[in-house]
Amino acid sequence: MAYKAKKVVIITEKLIVDGVVKIIEAAGATGYTVHSTGGKGSRGIRSEDRPRVVDAFANVQIDVIATEAVARQIAQEVAAQYFANYSGITYVEDVEILRPGKFERPE
Repeated sequence: MAYKAKKVVIITEKLIVDGVVKIIEAAGATGYTVHSTGGKGSRGIRSEDRPRVVDAFANVQIDVIATEAVARQIAQEVAAQYFANYSGITYVEDVEILRPGKFERPE
């Protein structure tokens, strides 16, 4: 049986990962995945293959699976705290999970 959940996708600069992770954990999410990434957006091209002067300016994608309330809180907080000064985008997708207990914090 599949259960409904939300997946928050945050694509941003590696420089702010620690702050984003604090938001994720404070919101009550049980985990997250960070991927190195590249692409093109409103602020130009960022390639994961191109050499960088400073690795902190690389882009990352952070995925979080959570309840709808937690997902919305994470997306709104990350945007409010960081996206005026750092490049990034956040979106929320519907997903189906098989083990809902993996995404709930024990009380």
